[in-house]
Amino acid sequence: MYTKNFVNPCPDWATALLNGFSQVLLQRNPLCGLCCLLAITLTAPDLVGGALLGALAGLLTAQRRGYNRSDRQAGLYSYNGVLIGLLISYALPWSAILPPLIIAAGGLSSMLVHQWLKRGPKQLLPAYTAPFVLLGWAALTMAEPAGAASTGVEANPLFALARGLGQIFLLDQPLAGVLIAIGLLISNRYAAVWALLGSAIGGSVALIGGEATAAYNGLFGFNAALAALAFSQERQRPWLPLLAIVLAIALQPLFSLLPVAGLTAPFILACWLLHAGGRLLRVPASHSRRRLHS
Repeated sequence: MYTKNFVNPCPDWATALLNGFSQVLLQRNPLCGLCCLLAITLTAPDLVGGALLGALAGLLTAQRRGYNRSDRQAGLYSYNGVLIGLLISYALPWSAILPPLIIAAGGLSSMLVHQWLKRGPKQLLPAYTAPFVLLGWAALTMAEPAGAASTGVEANPLFALARGLGQIFLLDQPLAGVLIAIGLLISNRYAAVWALLGSAIGGSVALIGGEATAAYNGLFGFNAALAALAFSQERQRPWLPLLAIVLAIALQPLFSLLPVAGLTAPFILACWLLHAGGRLLRVPASHSRRRLHS
């Protein structure tokens, strides 16, 4: 995740929460996070409570357990909580058990991220949204979300482009995508361009493949947009985000075979394959250099 410093007048806890929303987009920028929070509040007000509760649970768990303060402030312990709070609020009907379930899932996501940062090969396979996907699949076994993929929408390419960004936060309104795009533009214009390109390519491939409804709902755009964001900082190697987009789109049909929604799993696997492939390519090169100098 990006950890670019950003000076702002917000209290530490507010900055950490807003950074958690922006880290869903692999950014560290409270204004970007505020735009994402506004997108949820304005287009799905019934979900905003779950998103905030999940983010807060992740942050307080990290604080309570004494995790690295700079990582907490960067939002690294909150962003999976944002997503799992959204998903649980969306997938499950309201009941008294819902808030404790979101708190537990948000806290658990924080602990999973910590273990990943502490013991995992951080530079090779970043956590991304893997804790959200694992916990999300568990939640979806209890109740499937309403069939968003079968919902008919107007065949408007611009709306589909915006929905591709909105679906990152499980939002299907074009306004949500516009607000998220504004947040990305505030944080990093170069990353914003790549995210929009990923959404556009994903939707176009879906249309060509005869998946018009999914394309106009943005369901083929959000994984491609996230994959592009993950490698958008590679300005000297623009083929990397393009390859990430292609892999995310190619992997999406594989996860559609699961009994539950694939969520952001295609994005994660695409990025992991690129990271692992890059590592494998660098190892032989280093060995050959050692042989030349021996």
